[in-house]
Parts: sequence; structure tokens; C-alpha cells
Amino acid sequence: MNINDVNFKNIKLVVSDFDGIFTDGKLQVFSDGRTSKIIDYKDIMAISIILKKNVNFAVLSGETSSAIDVLKSKFPMIDTFQNERNKINILKSLIEKYNTSPENTVYIGDDINDIECLEYVKYPVTVPNAHYKVKIIKNIIVTNNCGGSGAIREIADLLL
Repeated sequence: MNINDVNFKNIKLVVSDFDGIFTDGKLQVFSDGRTSKIIDYKDIMAISIILKKNVNFAVLSGETSSAIDVLKSKFPMIDTFQNERNKINILKSLIEKYNTSPENTVYIGDDINDIECLEYVKYPVTVPNAHYKVKIIKNIIVTNNCGGSGAIREIADLLL
């Protein structure tokens, strides 16, 4: 399903994977062992837009990244979870915490460790460069932009 065909008016919670959604999924590794990821500023602005619409926002990652820490420092009110292998339990706890339901929740993911969460919510969203098993999920919504290139911003704009 194309993202432009979706009505996000009643959304209360947006939960997003990090790598492959906020980033292009690539990890730059320097010769001294340091690593780097790039985030599109449009997606950082998207968090601000989402929060201003009184929609709760969370980042739920299977990995650990200092870039997630930067987002948390910029937006202390968002929930961030790193190195989480059982994403569905975290998603369910967030839905309970914010007294909402899967019907009012967007989950954004791009790989096989996101499938259970994507199948749980009414609004499963992925990016064009997602794993093929994600793109065949029933009722999956595909953004126009790839991960790392403003996909979160597309969702934020639809909330306006």
C-alpha cells in the first residue's frame, strides 16, 4: 500500500526501528575501530513534528548506537530502547504505557526482526529498501523515501 493512501488521523503512538529507517542501514567503520552512522535532518525534524501533534514516539532498536543517544538527548520525552531482541514485548508495553491500542499505533521497520511488531499494529510501515519478507506483510505501507532519506518525515507530514 502506498503511504499517500493512508489516513493517520487517529494515531497516538509511533514506534520506529533505527538502522535502516533513520539510517540507510550502512555502518561506516574507521581504521581505528570507530563507527559512524548518518541521519537525515528531515527525520530529526519529523520527531519534533510528531511530538507537537501530541503523538508519542519511541525508537526500538536491536542494536546499540550513540546516534540513538543523541536523539534521546535532543528529545528527552521520547522512549528509546537499544539492544532489544524481543521487540514485541517492548511494543506491547509502550502501547500499555500510553493507554492506546494496536489500532492507534504505527510501527516502522525494515528487517525480519521487525516482522512480529509490524504484524501486530494496524499501521505497519516500511521503506522501499526493506528486506523482501517485510515488504510482503499483509497491509504493509511503503514510504516513498528509503531509510535514511526522510522516511520518518513522510509519516510526520501525514499526521499534520
